[in-house]
Amino acid sequence: MPCKLLNLCEYETHKLVRIQSVRLGSLKWTFNGVILMFICIMMLWNKEYQEHDYVVSSVTAKVKGVALTSLPDVGDIVWDVVDYSGPSQGKNSFFVVTNVIVTKKQRQGKCPEVPPYGKVCRTDEDCVKGFWDQHSHGVQTGACVKFDVTRKTCEVSAWCPIETKKKPPKPALLASAENFTVLIKNNIRFPNFNFMRRNILPEMTESYLKRCQFNRRTEPSCPIFRLGDIVKEAKENFSEMAVEGGVIGIQIKWDCNLDGFLRNCLPKYSFRRLDEKESNRTLYPGLNFRFARYQTENGVEERTLFKAFGIRFDVMVFGKAGKFSIIQLIIFIGSTLSYYTLTTVFIDWLIGTSCYSKEARQNYSEKKVESVQDRQQCILCVSFVDENHIRVVKKSHKKSLQQVKPISVHQCKDDTGHLRAMFSVLQKGNNIVDKPPQVLPRPNRPAWCLCGCCLPSTHPQEQLCCRQSIGRCITTSSLFEQLVLSRPLLDALLLYREPLSDLTEGEQRIAALRNCSYRQYISWRIGAPPRESIPVMPSCSVWRIREEYPSHEGEYTV
Repeated sequence: MPCKLLNLCEYETHKLVRIQSVRLGSLKWTFNGVILMFICIMMLWNKEYQEHDYVVSSVTAKVKGVALTSLPDVGDIVWDVVDYSGPSQGKNSFFVVTNVIVTKKQRQGKCPEVPPYGKVCRTDEDCVKGFWDQHSHGVQTGACVKFDVTRKTCEVSAWCPIETKKKPPKPALLASAENFTVLIKNNIRFPNFNFMRRNILPEMTESYLKRCQFNRRTEPSCPIFRLGDIVKEAKENFSEMAVEGGVIGIQIKWDCNLDGFLRNCLPKYSFRRLDEKESNRTLYPGLNFRFARYQTENGVEERTLFKAFGIRFDVMVFGKAGKFSIIQLIIFIGSTLSYYTLTTVFIDWLIGTSCYSKEARQNYSEKKVESVQDRQQCILCVSFVDENHIRVVKKSHKKSLQQVKPISVHQCKDDTGHLRAMFSVLQKGNNIVDKPPQVLPRPNRPAWCLCGCCLPSTHPQEQLCCRQSIGRCITTSSLFEQLVLSRPLLDALLLYREPLSDLTEGEQRIAALRNCSYRQYISWRIGAPPRESIPVMPSCSVWRIREEYPSHEGEYTV
């Protein structure tokens, strides 16, 4: 289509095919109803009509509890929040000590390194003065000293005596930490909606917070948690986990609806273990760190080394808030309209199956699909007298039309209006030929001619006979003379189409009769040609008509 300014003022729409069928109509509305119900359910369930924003939050935790432990060679030690909280574990995390290994009265000095970190030696030559690595407890002095009854190791300058225990004691020394409690304060904000809230809800009073403790059934919103309950909710055993330590995740989820009377924004808590709990599946199970308590005795600095095992609790906050938005609703409706094409696809498939007859499928296909051929590709239709169908073929510039294989075949469709007018004229003329005319075979019959009446041609599209097998030519039929060549019939048809046409004899009149005779043959043998195809007459019929209605100059355009 050429680009013109007026094209901007044009409107294009789709062509529809309407099938009058109760069954298909009922099926269509049933499918559309199911699709509509699905769309509504998904819209309400997923709140697709809302605009969403994600949470921005901050978390603080406050642990409370006191424990008394009795350590060998140390005595009773009271552990309060300062002792068991340990160093800071990072953002949104807190740590609780549950087990310890104690090495007391360490002083700066020289002592044998502990295997396997220390090199087993025999003489001083096996030790290198000043050597250390990442596993050493100190720096080698270059001396080889006795470690125990059977072994010698390199001497190191370090805090002596060196820690010798590797495995933590069982049961855990601070197993009573499961009764400690933690207050988690979580402040959240949804920036797009300028909405703020915290997990300590407005209706929670000071007296309520002093007595409440989180319980999945009775107190699901209480922000105070017992550590043993947290580990139990994570489906773990606190006594077992306390031995080597581990990592527990506390998940706070905010799923907020900010629509009017449906407004709801409450936290939901869940818990799970984050580290690998099986000792035999990991090289470094659990969680531990070291700290020391220093003192001076007789002017010499000493320390007590603690290797602390414990549980780290990571608080993770997730959340999304939704609020009604007309724009989001329009976008959702627009995106779901395409679902209705599923109905068309299914019904089109159903019509194309064996549920419908071949004639019904072909009729629907012809009405629904309009084929448009490429202008560079000419489609022709031909009819043979010894076949009861029409062939559709592609125009060939090398092969004769007689030999071109069809791309499709169609049943002949009669032009009913033309037939009624023609038979009316024939009844009035009452001149039916009883005997077929004598048509002599032509000399120099071309190889592609099978009826013996065709003339040679250099154009492949003109090399067409009236038959596919050797036999009698269609021009020898009595109906050919009566339907195609009859002058009274042709005059009547010309007057039928052009009531005021001039019947005066002349070249123009003969040309009109010749063209009318061409149309008669096509209406008789081909009828209404398939869409986008050009009917082609056989050579024998063309030249028989031209002999009856010749051009004085011997030139023919059609």
